Amino acid sequence: MTASLPVAEPETVGEPRTRSQRLWCTVVHDDPVNTMSYVTWVFHSYFGFPVSLAHARMLEVHTAGRAVVSRGARERMEVDVTAMHGYGLRATIELLGGDDALGEASEEV
Repeated sequence: MTASLPVAEPETVGEPRTRSQRLWCTVVHDDPVNTMSYVTWVFHSYFGFPVSLAHARMLEVHTAGRAVVSRGARERMEVDVTAMHGYGLRATIELLGGDDALGEASEEV
């Protein structure tokens, strides 16, 4: 008679998201050069925001000094930051808060 031993299932441990899987955001910063109407136009034309949302984000940049304009994978945020630089706006990429607190600061691409 053959006795069968129970087979243990492999244990999977949830690993924290890797750097590429984390969520990032594009932040546009206030500057003394670009006009409010120009920044609104950039947000409307590049991100496809309705004019009212583009205007609201521009006001946030103007009054708070910064506004998050997109969120997603790091690679996509790098594209957005580079585009904002192409329009003459100051923008950085930042790690969205949440599952880890590594203290990573914003990075200019």
